[in-house]
Amino acid sequence: MLTQSVQQLTLVARCRATGIDTGKPPFYPVSLNVPEFHIMNAPASSSAVRPQLAALELIRTLVAFNTTSRDSNMALIDWVRDYLGGHGIESQLTFDDDRRKANLFATLPASDGNVEERGIVLSGHTDVVPVDGQPWDTDPFVATVKDDKLYGRGVTDMKSFSATGLAMVPEFLRRGLKRPLHFALSYDEEVGCIGVRRLLADLGQRGVKPAGCIVGEPTGMRPVVAHKGKRSYRCRVRGHEAHSSLTPRGVNAIQIACEIVMLLTQIARRFRERGRFDSAYDVPFTTVHTGLIRGGTALNIVPRDCVFDFEFRHLPFDDPEELLTEVKRFAATLLPEMHAVDPQTYIEFDALSTLPGFDTHGGNEIAELGRSCSATHDYGKVSFGTEASLFHNAGIAAIICGPGHIEQAHQPNEWVALDQLALCEAFMRRLADQICVS
Repeated sequence: MLTQSVQQLTLVARCRATGIDTGKPPFYPVSLNVPEFHIMNAPASSSAVRPQLAALELIRTLVAFNTTSRDSNMALIDWVRDYLGGHGIESQLTFDDDRRKANLFATLPASDGNVEERGIVLSGHTDVVPVDGQPWDTDPFVATVKDDKLYGRGVTDMKSFSATGLAMVPEFLRRGLKRPLHFALSYDEEVGCIGVRRLLADLGQRGVKPAGCIVGEPTGMRPVVAHKGKRSYRCRVRGHEAHSSLTPRGVNAIQIACEIVMLLTQIARRFRERGRFDSAYDVPFTTVHTGLIRGGTALNIVPRDCVFDFEFRHLPFDDPEELLTEVKRFAATLLPEMHAVDPQTYIEFDALSTLPGFDTHGGNEIAELGRSCSATHDYGKVSFGTEASLFHNAGIAAIICGPGHIEQAHQPNEWVALDQLALCEAFMRRLADQICVS
């Protein structure tokens, strides 16, 4: 049975993840009589009847790998490569500079042998955010079912989608494919969508031209055709130290920084109250956020340095460069008073990350495929950024559609409803109906 086979693979995975040598090669379920997925339309909050989830053990396997962004993801990548290899599928890896992390790209060929043209990509990132300091009630790296939810780091963001697609590999192969089906697993999405850029560059060099991509970030299994862009920056303020009884002889870097933060707050309020707006988004206006600030040495010392990080999550029609220019213009008005005390004082801005927004406006092939597979009648837009915009800008039309909701991501006791996992399995079965020969 598929569940038993994945359980054996899970044992090997957990041994590898903890450095234990099992002494045996991994078990490959290459000739299984794969059962049909059983999807139960239980009420959204029902715990009396649980969906029968074919992918549950594979989700547990992927969650068992601690792939926090600061750490290597190679154990997970090696496991997936072995799993696919057991089904006769080769994987292409692209590495970071230190070869501690890798992207994986694998192709299930069409029945006519086509592996390059008009394929569909199922895309997910392998890294997760840290659990440090979070009050978890369960082991975050042991996916645990309680009532009608599955708990664990990455169950929502976003290992469940990838695991569900991988669990379907035997059925995709058994039924044959009209067009290629690709799996893309990336590293370092959580820290700037770093890995996928190399994956996309490699696809371009190899002449692989998929028709569309489904990025399985959590959307409640509703197809999403647009997300906001994001720009993040660091502001560094250099003041002049003095004894706190002699504050006029110093330049207080914290207070200067706070004046700029207050401007950012005013800009945020302006967008919230006056727009412009796009009601299709969960947050229908551009947002401005200051997320980190540090400075000072002691209470009785006028602080010399202060650093803070801020971001713009902008709608397509709001220009983040114009917003940064507004902030810099205000900062420049503070410099004369600072320089009157010490000409060496300054305010500087560094770019931290850029993630473009995208909007396919629906109606294209991949959007219609997503709508058909999800059995929904509309599209959504979201405020959080994803790798979909990078696929889109690389000429690969993309949508976002995955189980769970962003509200559960990055939290202690991250969870996904079992009904959401059942909907994801139903989505994959409908995808098979669309792209398979039989």
